[in-house]
Amino acid sequence: MNLHQKIINREIPLAVIGLGYVGMPLAVEFAKQIKVIGYDIKSSKIEAYKNGIDLTNEVGNEALEATTVNFTSDSSALKDAKVFIVAVPTPINPDKTPDLNPVIEATKEVGRSLSEGSIVIYESTVFPGTTEEICIPLLEEASGLKCCKDFEVGYSPERINPSDQVHTLRTITKIVSATSEDSLAVIASLYALVVDAPIYKVSSIKVAEAAKVVENSQRDINIAFMNELAMVLDRMGIETGEVIDAMNTKWNALGFAPGLVGGHCIGIDPYYFIYKAEQLGYHSQIILSGRKINDDMAGFVAQKTIKKLIEAGKKVLNARVAVLGITFKENCPDIRNSKVVDVIDQLKDYGINVLVCDPLADPQEAITAYGQALLPLEQLCDLDAIVLAVPHEEYRRLRLDALSAMFGTKSKVLIDVKGIIHKKEAEKEGFFYWSL
Repeated sequence: MNLHQKIINREIPLAVIGLGYVGMPLAVEFAKQIKVIGYDIKSSKIEAYKNGIDLTNEVGNEALEATTVNFTSDSSALKDAKVFIVAVPTPINPDKTPDLNPVIEATKEVGRSLSEGSIVIYESTVFPGTTEEICIPLLEEASGLKCCKDFEVGYSPERINPSDQVHTLRTITKIVSATSEDSLAVIASLYALVVDAPIYKVSSIKVAEAAKVVENSQRDINIAFMNELAMVLDRMGIETGEVIDAMNTKWNALGFAPGLVGGHCIGIDPYYFIYKAEQLGYHSQIILSGRKINDDMAGFVAQKTIKKLIEAGKKVLNARVAVLGITFKENCPDIRNSKVVDVIDQLKDYGINVLVCDPLADPQEAITAYGQALLPLEQLCDLDAIVLAVPHEEYRRLRLDALSAMFGTKSKVLIDVKGIIHKKEAEKEGFFYWSL
């Protein structure tokens, strides 16, 4: 009986290593079909999942309570598996170079659990060459086995869009690659259990690795273009949103909009591509320029906030400014690499008293990661300005009179980063209004 059939028969479990926004939904979906071990080094996360608490908001508490995933932080449980999917984060260092430590440590752990006939699949975003040049040697060293002889390796880039209920694991085309045709067939058949969209096979692992960093770099560049337009149009006194609405009436408009570009994908992946290009002697021009524009947008938002405070006759020093939202995107609890934090830090540099509220972010995580306390919405009062940074659904439901009630004076500044409030309505309510 082959490996695929044994997994289908629930004789051998599949292991998912790294249970964040990618790994946990993947483990839960696989567990509907096969036996699954869900492993993460954070015991607190494992306990939350065991208690039916979805820290990611990706599958929901009810689905977690019903799942058969064997959640564990005990690495010895991995020895029961034959197929391993590595879905750990791949952040960047302060100097913008790739931080491969999570992948390296996960690889070593998997290597210690390998046996003959195993398959290791990487989903973590890496620069082309990482799997074959870094991960496979580590697997061989830790296991004492030889790749392509004793075990096989595949790469299938994760393409999950956190909080997106339309483009999900099941509906997104799944790219797969492997070290052999036989293992590629097994990998494709396994993913077909949880993906209704096409399974797209590519010729090599490097092609699959490149596809992921390129698709996110492309999106990053397009948003950078819109951010640059927003800065120029602002100087021209033209409303960016109105220009975009007009532009989007053309059939081939791409539908991008300006904004703060953070998170663990678009704000990071281009640096992986840039790093590899520079190793090969090529200095990125377009991709690096796009990254610089997007990284600088927090400063632009902070400066516009200061100018609006001055325009409204406010004293900048010790002004009370509420920032609504600290996560990297709306309707998502993830605060990793949030560019809102850069806005907060720059406002504080001006001596502003910044109050932060976010109904989805974990308060303890905000303190641990950024040293930033979170306040409930009802405690926001006597404000001089509001920066509506992340348009969570809860904030979209807020009426203008509710926002007005948070201010201490009639002079009210509203910075609506994503432009979810109509300018004329805000100005009619007496706000000094600005949007990106």
